Parts: sequence; structure tokens; C-alpha cells
Amino acid sequence: MMIIADNQLLLILMCFAMGCVGTGFLFRNPAGHHAWKVADLVWVVLGGFGALVAVISGIYTTDSSRLERQIDIAFAATAAFDRDAARFRLRFCDPAYDTDISVLCDKIEFLSASTAGNADLPLFLAVTDEVAPLRSLSFLLGGRDDMGEMREMAAKANAFDPAAFIVFTALDDATQSAVDNMRRKVPAIAGDFLILARTYDDLISHVTQLKSEWEVLQDNVRILILQILALCLVSFAAPFRLGKSLVELRLFAR
Repeated sequence: MMIIADNQLLLILMCFAMGCVGTGFLFRNPAGHHAWKVADLVWVVLGGFGALVAVISGIYTTDSSRLERQIDIAFAATAAFDRDAARFRLRFCDPAYDTDISVLCDKIEFLSASTAGNADLPLFLAVTDEVAPLRSLSFLLGGRDDMGEMREMAAKANAFDPAAFIVFTALDDATQSAVDNMRRKVPAIAGDFLILARTYDDLISHVTQLKSEWEVLQDNVRILILQILALCLVSFAAPFRLGKSLVELRLFAR
């Protein structure tokens, strides 16, 4: 499947060239000949198939848009958590003047470290274009040097497991006990920590949804391969339709 994606431009050009060769043989026949009618039928059938595939490929486009939105949401959630966690540490953890505050600071430090991998979230978006139709046009622009890097990014995206985040809970027993104690001593600190805990839970939910959207996109990648094949068939049929029109114009010009 990836062979088709990697050589899509070459395949399309080859199909177009074969169509041109076939059309060249048909030029020996006059306008209205049975051969030209068959050629027109080929164009109608393959062109209709290409149009149908284009409609179906809208599914993939929709899924891609959903993935982009989910990446934006996950980024926003990560940024919000990192910002609030940094503020909490600056206000209460440098230094922590209470044992319970120290417990909360350690938990914030641990949760912040667990989200460090979210800096790689763009790789989900980057690899969605890997098999996009006409991606091989980048060859003309010198863009195929990063193909190996794209493969590595795709492997990272497939290996990404939100379960690694889910095993971390923002409110374990020790942390909950510290929060309860701080509610009696300094309610504002307990409140700030609970807000951070909720933000972290939301972040986990968004990252999990992101992985789900990515898997849906990967499941539908065959639609793009089908679209490439449809483009090849349309490229093959196009010269026949063009040749028929040229023969008819030549007849009317006489």
C-alpha cells in the first residue's frame, strides 16, 4: 500500500502516458467511428468512478479535520495545565513551608513530568498527510529527503499510548489527605490544587480522544489509496476523451 503512496505521481503520469499512446492509435479512425464511442464510454465510466471515490474520500477529510481540532484542544489543555502548575510551584513550592504543601508540590512536579511527551503532539497531524493524493509532487520541490523522518514520526504516533498517562492519578490517598488538611489550614492552596487536578484529568481525556481520532484516521487510510488508484484510471481515460473532442473539431473545421 505504501508503495502506491510513495510513487503516486509516477503512477498517474504512467497511466496518462498509456492513455496518450492508446489515443494515438485511435487517431487513425475518423470521427464517429465505433472506437471513439468506446473511448468515450471508457471516459464516462472511469470519470464517474473517480467522482464517486472523491465523494467517499470526504470521509477521510472529515476525520482529518476532527484530528486537527483534537490536537488543538489537547495542546490548549496541556498549555493550561503547564501554566497553572508553574504558577502553583512559584507561589507555594519555592520553598514549601508545610509538610502537606510539600506533598502537593511533589504531586504537581510528578504530573508535570508526565505531560512532557505532549510536546510531540504535532506528529499526529504531520503524518496524516503521508499518503495524501499527489503528495509525490513534493519530489519536484525537493521535499522527499524527509520521507524517512516522516516514517519515524508515523511509528511514534502508532506507538503512543494514553494508558501511560491514565496510570497517574492526580488524587491518590496521600494527596487527598494533604488536600483535606490544607482545606482546614489554607483553603486557597487546596482549591488551587483541586483546579489543577481537574485540569489534568481533562488533559488525559483529551489526549485519549486524540489517540482514538488517530486510530480512526489510520483505519480509513485505504480510502486515500483508492483515491490514488481512481486518479490513475481517470488520467488513463482523459486522453481518450480529449482525442475524441479533437477529432470532432477537426471534422467540423473542414
